[in-house]
Amino acid sequence: MTENSYAAAGVDTAAGDLAVELMKAAVSKTHGPNVLGGVGGFAGLFDVSFLTAYKRPLLATSTDGVGTKVAIAQALDKHDTIGQDLVGMVVDDIIVVGAKPIFMTDYIACGKVVPSRIASIVEGIAKACSATGTALVGGETAEHPGLLGPDDYDVAGAAVGVVEGDAVLGADRVQHGDVVIAMASSGIHSNGFSLVRHILAQNKIGYTDHSNEFGGVVGEVLLEPTRLYTGPLVNVLEDPALAGSVHSLSHVTGGGIAANLARVLPVGSWVEVDRASWSPNSVFRVLSDLAGTTLESAEGTWNLGIGMFAVVAADAASSVVAKLEAEGIHSWVAGRVSTAPRDFTGFEQGAKGVDGGAVRLVGSYAA
Repeated sequence: MTENSYAAAGVDTAAGDLAVELMKAAVSKTHGPNVLGGVGGFAGLFDVSFLTAYKRPLLATSTDGVGTKVAIAQALDKHDTIGQDLVGMVVDDIIVVGAKPIFMTDYIACGKVVPSRIASIVEGIAKACSATGTALVGGETAEHPGLLGPDDYDVAGAAVGVVEGDAVLGADRVQHGDVVIAMASSGIHSNGFSLVRHILAQNKIGYTDHSNEFGGVVGEVLLEPTRLYTGPLVNVLEDPALAGSVHSLSHVTGGGIAANLARVLPVGSWVEVDRASWSPNSVFRVLSDLAGTTLESAEGTWNLGIGMFAVVAADAASSVVAKLEAEGIHSWVAGRVSTAPRDFTGFEQGAKGVDGGAVRLVGSYAA
C-alpha cells in the first residue's frame, strides 16, 4: 500500500527543524535590543521607537537574489559565501538612497532540506548582516520536491532601512563639477553569471578544474563573495566633516557600469568615465580572453572592477577617497560631472525606466 504522508511526498519537516537549530546561533548574533521574540516566530518583530528621533523618517526597502551564481556553489558543494552575495545585493541597494539598513529577511527554496547546507547558507547571510549593521529578523526555507532537484536551491532576501527625509541621496543633489569616485569590486559579485557559465561551457572548463589562468580552482575563484559597501558608506555619510558632500551613490549591478551611473545623474548632465583610472580584476581578463572578446564588450554585463560609485562635491573628493580607503575600500576618481551642452551620441542615457544623465567610458584600461 502506498504511504500518503508529507514525508512520502518528499518534504522532511524534521530536517527543516534541525536546520533552524543549526543556524539559530548565527542569526541571534545579528540581534540587538530592537529585535523582539528571537528566532522561530511566524513574523519578525523590530522595535522602531528610535524613529521618533527623526524629523521625517523614510523607510527604504529592497529585494533581490543571487542569480545563477548559486549553480557554481551547488557544483562545488560550497555554500558559505552565497549568503554574503545575497546581503550585498540587497543592502547595498538601500545605502544608495542614503538609508541605513535596519533589518532583513531571507527565503531559501530547495529540492531537499539538507540541514548543514541550509545552515551554511544562513550563517553566511548572518555574518554579512552583522558586518552591515543589519538584523536578520526572520526567514523561510521551503522544500519543493519535484520542482527542484535534491541538490538545487535558490535564495532571495528583502531588507528595510531608514533615512531622514532631507538626507535622501539622488540625482537632484548632483551639480556641475561634482567628482565621480569609483569603489573597487572584489570580482564578478553576483551579476553576469549566465555569461560566465556560457563561456566556461563553450571552452569545456569545469568548475572543479584547476586553472593557472584563473589562479586556482575555477569555481572557487568565481565564488569570491560580493564586496559589502554599506558599513563603510554609513561611516562616510555619518562623518560630520563630510556632511552633505556625498550627493548620489550607484550600485553597479545588472546593466553594467555606464547604465547604473546614469541612473543617479540628473537629465542633461554627463560623465565620461576614464578607463585608464583602473585595471579590471584578472578574472574579467581571463573570461574575455576565453570568449575571444574585449573587456569593453562586457561593460554592460560585468562590473569590471567597479562595485559602487559615489558622486561627491569637488572640494570633498580627496577626503571621501581617504575615508573609504581607511574603511578598507580601494577608491579613486574616475570622472567628473558636467552640464555643458554636448552631443550624446555613444552615451548611455538613463536605465531601468529612469530618465537620468548620460555616461560613456573613454580611453583604454590600465594594464
